[in-house]
Amino acid sequence: MKLKAILVEDEQISREILRNYLGKYCPNVDLLGEASNIVDAEKLIQKHALDLVFLDVEMPFGNAFDLLEKVENRTFETVFVTAYDHYAIEALNNHASYYLLKPISIDELIKAVNIVTEIKEKEQELEHKILKPSTNSATGKITIPQQDGFEVLDINDIVFCKADDNYTEIHLANSKKLVSKTLKYFEHSLKEYTFARIHKSYLVNVNAITKYKKGKGGSVVVSNGKEILVSASQKSNLLSYFK
Repeated sequence: MKLKAILVEDEQISREILRNYLGKYCPNVDLLGEASNIVDAEKLIQKHALDLVFLDVEMPFGNAFDLLEKVENRTFETVFVTAYDHYAIEALNNHASYYLLKPISIDELIKAVNIVTEIKEKEQELEHKILKPSTNSATGKITIPQQDGFEVLDINDIVFCKADDNYTEIHLANSKKLVSKTLKYFEHSLKEYTFARIHKSYLVNVNAITKYKKGKGGSVVVSNGKEILVSASQKSNLLSYFK
């Protein structure tokens, strides 16, 4: 799959190095343009329907995060390229697909492009298909503790689980239950069924997903109408459930 991409980097030498690496080692990347600041970068983003943006963090007239805030309904993936590792957490919070440190490792660059290619291929496959999990519907029961005993839930009835500190909200079709167990507990308890961790705060019943939407990190709509963001680090894992 060809990836339509741009390169945003204020240092000319760095642009040249990355451009040459992409041309030599990542032939499926179609570089449509380059920008040395966020003003020109925003114009390129508006001009092209992009799959991937290679983005330096510190630039004239603002940084990478200022640029991303200007882009509404973002559908491209982002690979940050920077000499500073202290931006990693903020990059992840901005749904980065990968974080490359300068000087750029060719192996890491190839890995980043491969990850984005896999994500985009799966998104493309899903655009024209009804979402059907590759695994069978969940069957079984799970118990949740109560003051006077415990309640038994049919696993099929669980739409998603949401973390709430050391508690977990279990969302059913028309109701929710607050349980004094962590989300990690339920992730472990439901690991044999079709539940995917799509975000640090959400565990979703894959069979309850009715729609996948491209965006910053992507999102899913579940059977009760709730739209839930998918973190970039979990997107590939989620899409692997669908053929």
